[in-house]
Amino acid sequence: MSVEIHPQAVIHPGAYLDEHVKIGPYAVIEENVKVGAHTVIECGARLTGHTVIGHNCRIFSYAVIGSQPQDLKYKGQRSFLSIGNHNLIREFVTINPGTEEESQTVIGDSNLIMAYSHVAHNCQVGSHNVLANAATIAGHVEIADHIVIGGLVAVHQFCRIGDYAIIGGCSKVVQDIPPYSLCDGHPAKVYNVNLVGLKRGGFSRGQIETLRKAFKILFFDNHSFDEAEQLVRKELSAGKEIEDLLRFIATSKRGICR
Repeated sequence: MSVEIHPQAVIHPGAYLDEHVKIGPYAVIEENVKVGAHTVIECGARLTGHTVIGHNCRIFSYAVIGSQPQDLKYKGQRSFLSIGNHNLIREFVTINPGTEEESQTVIGDSNLIMAYSHVAHNCQVGSHNVLANAATIAGHVEIADHIVIGGLVAVHQFCRIGDYAIIGGCSKVVQDIPPYSLCDGHPAKVYNVNLVGLKRGGFSRGQIETLRKAFKILFFDNHSFDEAEQLVRKELSAGKEIEDLLRFIATSKRGICR
């Protein structure tokens, strides 16, 4: 096994480093941390707690990964943080494990988490997401896939953010963000479908047009959600995107931003 460890790094003998891991100077990797193959830990980063990092990740300087949750209910319980593969975690990012015994925070694959962002305890983050600088994600937030969260956005605990959504910078998110949406504001509200994101995601013109019609009925025509759902099912062809959108709304606990 070939591991490159700078002589001024501090590695606990109870940590596990897979092959071709590279550790920079002054990095600290504590007991119970596992780091996957070809992952790079840069100067001054700290990995702690019961944390697993996947392969081909890069954790930049002064990120703190796995430190105890910022939750007054936390009393030293054993909890976990799992980070997938191909993630870029930039400078001064903080990511916390779960609060309750045996609970966990989970980060998927191929995410870019930019400098000074925070992902709190018990969050579930999917894959192919971008959290721009100083995005602040409170506890128990669920973030799906292919999402862009703008800089300085604050997301309230227990909120959900659906697939292919984009949230404008400096927004305040206090309710669920529907999939495929473009949202912004204080508090955030729906302005349109995420046209650019859907095009980049390979959605056809017909799929995008159907979503735009659904958004008009659901968010802009002043119907209740029950009335809007009936109209959407009556007037638009069924498809995965429409079903996903309606299911997301139906299962919301905090309510949907409109």
